[in-house]
Amino acid sequence: MPALFVVLWSTGFIGARAAATGAEPLSFLFVRFVLAGALLAAAALAGRAAWPRSPRGYADSILAGALMQGAYLGGVFWAVYHGLPAGVAALIVALQPLITAFLARPFLGEIVTRAHWLGIAIGLVGLALVIGPKIELTGAGITPVTIAAVIFATLAISLGSIYQKARAGSADLRAGTALQYVGGALVVGLGALVSEEFRITWTAEVTFAMVWLVLVLSIGAILIYMILIRRGAVAKLATLFYLVPPFTALTGWLLYDETLTAVQIAGMAVTVGGVAIATRVKG
Repeated sequence: MPALFVVLWSTGFIGARAAATGAEPLSFLFVRFVLAGALLAAAALAGRAAWPRSPRGYADSILAGALMQGAYLGGVFWAVYHGLPAGVAALIVALQPLITAFLARPFLGEIVTRAHWLGIAIGLVGLALVIGPKIELTGAGITPVTIAAVIFATLAISLGSIYQKARAGSADLRAGTALQYVGGALVVGLGALVSEEFRITWTAEVTFAMVWLVLVLSIGAILIYMILIRRGAVAKLATLFYLVPPFTALTGWLLYDETLTAVQIAGMAVTVGGVAIATRVKG
C-alpha cells in the first residue's frame, strides 16, 4: 500500500502540468474538490457509511481537509502557476518529513528515534541530488511571495496530517474524506473569489487533468493516505513523500524524454536508502 501511494501521488504532476495550460489554479482546485467530495459523499450514502455523530466530528474532518487539501494544494498550485519552478517547490515540500517529525512527539506522543532522524537526513540529501539538476534559479517566479506560499503549504499538510491522526482518524473513510473536501473547497473557493476570475478553458488537456486528479489523486491516493495515517506513525509515513520526486523524475524520463542524469540516479538510490532506514526502525 505505501508503494501504491507513492506511485499514484507521483502522477499528480501529469494532471497539474496539463491543468496549467488553461485554468487558474484555485478555481481549478475548487471544481476538483467539489467533484471529489460529491463522489465520495455518494459512495458513503450508497454504502450507508456512518457520518460523524456531533458537530465537533464534522468540524474536525473539515478542518483537517482545509489544511491537507485546501491550504497545501492551494499554496503549491498557486506558486507554480505564478512562475515558481516545480523543482524548487518540490525541494521546499520535501521539508515535510522533517517538520512532521518535529511535531509528532509534542502533538501525538510519537517517539522519533535517532535512526529515524538519520533516515530523514539521508533522504533529504538524496532528494537534493534528484531535484538539484532540475532547479533553475534564473526564473522570475522565484520571489518571497511564491516561496512563502509553498512554505505555508508544507506547514499546512504537516499540521493537517497530525490533526487527522489525533482528532479525525476514527471517521469512516468515505464520509470523513468527503467532509475534508468541504474544507478544501472552502479555502480555495474563497481564494479564487478574492484573486481570480474563475477562468477554466475546458480543452482536452484540462478535462483530462480534472478527471485524472479527481479519480486517481483526490480519491485513490488520498484514501490510501488516510488508511496509512490510521495504521501507522505519522512521522514515518511522512518520510514516504521523499520518494515522490524521484519517482516523478523517472516517470518524466519514461513518458516525456526528460533528462535523467547519473547524479539523479544516484540520488534516487540514496533517497530510497534513507526512507528504508526511517520507516523500518522500531519506535
